[in-house]
Amino acid sequence: MTEPAPSSATLQRETSRLRCISCGTIPDTAGQDFRCKHCGDLLEVFYPDWERSRSTGFSPAELKSTWLRRRSSFVPEDQSGVWRFRELLPRLKNDIAPITLREGNTPIYELPSCARVAGLDHLLAKHQGMNPTGSFKDTGMTTAASFARQEGFRWVACASTGNTSASMAAYASRGGMRSLVLIPEGKISWGKLSQALDYGAVTCQLRTDFDGCMRVLNQVVQRMPVYLLNSVNPYRLEGQKTAAIELLEQLGWNVPDHIVVPGGNLGNSSALGKALLELRTLGLISRLPKLSIIQACGANPFVRMIRSHEKKLNSVQADTLATAIRIGNPASWKKALRALQETGGTVEEATEVEIAEAKAQIGADGIGCEPASAVTLVGASKLVQQGFIKRGEQVVLILTGHLLKDPEFTLKFHRGELFSGSPHEHEAKILAAQQRAPVVLDANPDAVIKTLQAAEKQPG
Repeated sequence: MTEPAPSSATLQRETSRLRCISCGTIPDTAGQDFRCKHCGDLLEVFYPDWERSRSTGFSPAELKSTWLRRRSSFVPEDQSGVWRFRELLPRLKNDIAPITLREGNTPIYELPSCARVAGLDHLLAKHQGMNPTGSFKDTGMTTAASFARQEGFRWVACASTGNTSASMAAYASRGGMRSLVLIPEGKISWGKLSQALDYGAVTCQLRTDFDGCMRVLNQVVQRMPVYLLNSVNPYRLEGQKTAAIELLEQLGWNVPDHIVVPGGNLGNSSALGKALLELRTLGLISRLPKLSIIQACGANPFVRMIRSHEKKLNSVQADTLATAIRIGNPASWKKALRALQETGGTVEEATEVEIAEAKAQIGADGIGCEPASAVTLVGASKLVQQGFIKRGEQVVLILTGHLLKDPEFTLKFHRGELFSGSPHEHEAKILAAQQRAPVVLDANPDAVIKTLQAAEKQPG
């Protein structure tokens, strides 16, 4: 008989507080926009007792054993790949049950073909697109939505390029709350929008870009009792950080040399970096992997800032087919900068054609992902060429979204229509060898066999 996992009452969690990332102010409560009332910068969750004692009160071995044992538990909180690590999360009042869809628990895949392309001996990918709504957003939404319900909010809201809206709407519905979604008109994948609609969200398409949607939303939450669930919400990042904990557990607590992450609003890279720093502080790991952030060339304000040695991020007019990272003014850039500096990581960027090619290369390994995820393979390949990543080092790509998040991109790619009429049309000719458009045939076996024989003569 399987030993039951310890309840949260058995393992006491430390008290968490909010703190401004710039001036260090510790407010008693957070404002509607989760910004510091003194300097206007973002807030983050911290654990005062950890900073004093560098311990949760339990040994690293005890924590690792407890987390592993919970995997065989039937308690919903233990079956979540987020709440299973609850000793490192903020505590819900009175131990009320979190809103969970059994998020997390995402697989790591070997990518042998992509490793050859990148010039590596081995390459791994942790696929966060295998979360319940198909993206990494679920790991943060379970925590943030749970805190929204705890605080008594009836409405939650987000500005979104797609994935956040799908995740928020699902968790709001699951938790008995209503949801409001603001999306940029004509700049969102219909696959993502359909999820938000199905989960019952009130959806507004605004005639602006993502950053414009965010500006409007900030005004709405100041005037209405609506709880903001974008990644400026520090409870979102606490949930998202568990992907790093789960990754290390899956690797037997052997720290990889590099973790490569897509960069959009920069909340995810911030969260993963925060987790790594906390794990080292608590003695669960002894060294840090290098965390590197990859952006699309058409939405690269963070890359520009790092390369120009600027001290402040300047926004850009974002333009990329990788809709999940089509963000020109990322809110979490200061948190991401800290993660980059603390881990010794770097930045890179990917062109539109490079993203499309990399997405097909990942697909050739039998793993589907949305376009934004594919920037990681482009970035890793370039960092190998530059010597920043060595051939024999262990590299993990973070794939943030599922293939079916943006099926239009994939279909247009294989039909050769993705860059038709665009400035990239000539450059995109190199993609022809990877395109697999459907073949229209007469309904007879001879036609099918002829096609099969022709394909047999072509490389993989």
